[in-house]
This record gives sequence, C-alpha cells and structure tokens, in this order.
Amino acid sequence: MGSLSIWHWIIVLVVVLLLFGRGKLSELMGDAAKGIKAFKKGMADDDDTAAKPAEPARSLDHQPKVEAERTKVG
Repeated sequence: MGSLSIWHWIIVLVVVLLLFGRGKLSELMGDAAKGIKAFKKGMADDDDTAAKPAEPARSLDHQPKVEAERTKVG
C-alpha cells in the first residue's frame, strides 16, 4: 500500500500525455531549460561584476574658478 507499482506510474504517464500532449510537454520542458540557462547566465554575470575591482574615488577641486584666478593674480 505504501509504494506505487509500475502500473500506477504507467497510468500517471498516460494521463499526463493525454492532458498535455507530446508537443505541449516538450515545449514546457524547453521553456524550463531556457529558464535554467537564463538563471545560470545571470548568476555568472553577477560573479563577473563582483570580481572587477572598484574604480578609485575621484577627487574634485572644491575651490571655485574665480577664487583660483584671484589667488594666482594676487
């Protein structure tokens, strides 16, 4: 009673094929494979961006241009 025999699995397989059909089932599995590939590609892209070193911080000249010219003249 606890386990399913081979006949149970055959009946389940026939019902699934009747509901989805051969073409629909293969399309479903193809879509699942595309999703897995896209997920793996996304994970690889995340690893690539994390592996790149960060750019050094750029310093800005906080002295306005007018004040810089005054100090040069004076």
